[in-house]
Amino acid sequence: MPYDIRIVTTYPPRRCGIGTFSRDLAGALQHFTGEVGHIRIAAIDNGNGPYNVPVDLVIDQYNPESWSFAIKDIITRAKESTNPTIVILQHEYGLDPDTNGESGRGTNFVDMAKAFSGQGPTTFVCLHTVLDEPNDHQKKTLQELAKFSDGLILTSESAIGTLKSSTYEIDHLKLKHIDHGIRMQHPSEYDRLSIKEKYGLKDFLLVTTLGLLSPDKGIQYSIRAYGRFLEESCTDSQRERIVYLIAGQCHPDFIRAAGGRDYQDYQAILAKVLEESRLKSCKAKELKGLDFRRHDIVFLDTFLDESTFLELYGATNVMVLPYLNMFQTSSGVLADTLGSSRVAIATKFSCALELIHSNKPCPNGLVIGRYARGILVDPGEASVEQIARALDFLVFNQSERLAMEKEAHQRGFQMQWNNSAWALLQHIKFIREERELVTGRAEKFTREKTSIY
Repeated sequence: MPYDIRIVTTYPPRRCGIGTFSRDLAGALQHFTGEVGHIRIAAIDNGNGPYNVPVDLVIDQYNPESWSFAIKDIITRAKESTNPTIVILQHEYGLDPDTNGESGRGTNFVDMAKAFSGQGPTTFVCLHTVLDEPNDHQKKTLQELAKFSDGLILTSESAIGTLKSSTYEIDHLKLKHIDHGIRMQHPSEYDRLSIKEKYGLKDFLLVTTLGLLSPDKGIQYSIRAYGRFLEESCTDSQRERIVYLIAGQCHPDFIRAAGGRDYQDYQAILAKVLEESRLKSCKAKELKGLDFRRHDIVFLDTFLDESTFLELYGATNVMVLPYLNMFQTSSGVLADTLGSSRVAIATKFSCALELIHSNKPCPNGLVIGRYARGILVDPGEASVEQIARALDFLVFNQSERLAMEKEAHQRGFQMQWNNSAWALLQHIKFIREERELVTGRAEKFTREKTSIY
């Protein structure tokens, strides 16, 4: 019997990485027509609509009554359906406000999991942030999500270790690692050349940072690093054939925060960094027609649609991800970078440690990843010198860079969205069978005698 799948998440047109993740997951799941009946989205909204199919339920993020209505509606629909209902909650603290509207302090996801428990739906929670040092509320939230759901899904194996540790003490049987899926499918060298020719980037080495911007994305450090690399390593003629493309707008929630003051302060920081680094930069809404030889850095100040995103992955030579949040357990940009067979220079956030360094012990400083899949650097101020050194290594060692691309492709190939979606469906089947397997089990024994074992 196929499953009806309900995903509670942000969703396009809301500009959010978790929404993109859920869209791609839903798109991959729908290919498995034997296992999946229909897929519906309950979209967590903050004035971002209107929405189209598969969204059929909208949750006003800051309205407690809207969350309560969604819970009742999902339970009602599950009881009316002839197919088993699978609910997947995409959890991120910032999407969970309390009754006073304070982000990150709510219990809406826990309330959902608790309400669904015993009411029919099989419920899983995808965790997008797992903190090594949570506060009491953050710790209790994940513990209760594990308690009331049928399992937690992690895109990072290291996060499983954290959740099993004494910090959270969550039973490992409740935890499952499934790779973050990738969209890009290994563009050929011809594809890269044709994309570069389309944008006037033929014969350029293209360094990129893609995605929604905010202070914790760390580009205030990568800009300084890029300036140092150009100053120390490149002649004037070489500088004309290298460009750093920072593509994507600031996150809409960040722009609105504090009446726009935080956004204005951030823009002032970037302007100061550019001036101090003596870098020539421009801001553009499109790339066609730009004379890249005149600019060290180009800011593509637009929301990247799907086709532009994929083209820029294809055109990229080196991706720089100078993120400051070391607890980030998933990164669509990093996953798609590997899937595109491109080399990443990334700070040592949780997802990067796994995908680039295979979760092996990682020392301080610049580290060339296990199997040479990319380069890891420390976050913040330390990254400036380290990113500059990493760029020097990759730009002037083409053979090493191309070898890294092959290693990245090998890992990325395993992460195609169809593989991740199938792994999820198999895990759902396993958990549901475990719930239903009661016949033939031995009596449950509890310890009544002290044992040397």
